[in-house]
Amino acid sequence: MQFGIFDQNDRGPLPLQEHLEARLRLVALYDELGFDRYHVSEHHATPLSATPATGAWLGAVAQRTKRIRFGPLVYILPIRHPLQVAEEVALLDQMSGGRFDLGVGRGISPYELGYHGVNAAESPAMYREALELLLMAMTQDSVTFTGQWWSCEDVPIAMQPKQQPHPPLWYACATPEAAVWPAHNAVNVVCNAPAPRVAEIVKRYQAEWEGAGRPGGVLPRLGLSRAIVIADTPDAALEAARRGWRRYEDSFHRLWRKHGGAPINARVGPDFAETQAAGMGFCGTAAQVRDALLAQVEATGVNYVVSRFAFGDLTEAESARSAELFAREVMPALRERRAAMAAE
Repeated sequence: MQFGIFDQNDRGPLPLQEHLEARLRLVALYDELGFDRYHVSEHHATPLSATPATGAWLGAVAQRTKRIRFGPLVYILPIRHPLQVAEEVALLDQMSGGRFDLGVGRGISPYELGYHGVNAAESPAMYREALELLLMAMTQDSVTFTGQWWSCEDVPIAMQPKQQPHPPLWYACATPEAAVWPAHNAVNVVCNAPAPRVAEIVKRYQAEWEGAGRPGGVLPRLGLSRAIVIADTPDAALEAARRGWRRYEDSFHRLWRKHGGAPINARVGPDFAETQAAGMGFCGTAAQVRDALLAQVEATGVNYVVSRFAFGDLTEAESARSAELFAREVMPALRERRAAMAAE
């Protein structure tokens, strides 16, 4: 069992410079507390992300941390040339001594894609083509490629990642069908879905993995993502979670409301109590959060738990307190339970 952080890095009430510095202090704390990875999203033209230049942000993360792995979840591949992404990946992986994890995807917002001149209907095919070229650029000395959207001829690859043949790949997985490609290619996945759906995804991944003749005991990370607020009392945790979630929900839906649309299968309502009732986030004492996550780990079979401690207008101190209590009182219990499940 391993533990990660997901940071949407949505805007809070602080001025931007102060917000960014506070988030960097939190990343350093996650490093000190023993979390395994820090994942950050990529969004554009929205308060849902204060770090749309993901590579620049992760360069700062590399300098503020010592052991935690980090990376995008995900890079939106259709909006940038894959050769440029390959250079950025190599630079970040070298700067961090091989701590970079590469999340890839097509982007879920048609509005953000449209702002960059990308037709959302074409983005899945663009993503597949971009990924093919990106993997070539990380594993070859020179690249020649002819595609529908990107082409290049005899391009020298002057910089390669420290991790060979390339950093570990990550994918955000929302359906069992979407688990097929990751399982066939040993790609790690993170699921932000209700527990029954996550269980289906894990089951499909394991079946595809074993069907491809891979050993069952060395699965990649199969992750569950949840928003978490921990405090000394249930009432204090709920008050903080509700306050932070209201602002986060507004940022999450800002572009969709501007354009009169709504995200497909969105599970972000305005009240954190509803989120908790749906099992998509938890607040309370460390013992309450521990028990809720233990139940979901057992029900889903995941081997990776990804927490989001900072969102909306939660203060740095509130997010840090959640992370500290989680590391001290929740992580050991989850590790013990996962080890017992593996031995059964």
